[in-house]
Amino acid sequence: MPLFWKPYKSEITSFIEELKAKNPQLETQQREGRSLLWDRNLDRQAQSEYEAGRVPQQPYVYQTKASTD
Repeated sequence: MPLFWKPYKSEITSFIEELKAKNPQLETQQREGRSLLWDRNLDRQAQSEYEAGRVPQQPYVYQTKASTD
């Protein structure tokens, strides 16, 4: 390893570290925002009813149903 070797830090990493230094609550705000959209409990009954009501899709959606004469 050379004597004057410095570990590489990308511009993006520097930007994110600077952003977090300016706004220390950023990560907490991100976690709160994530919990609004993704961290939810599923209603298992509604999910099973939804899956039971699915209709199978034909192989090519835009083709009209072929008649078997």
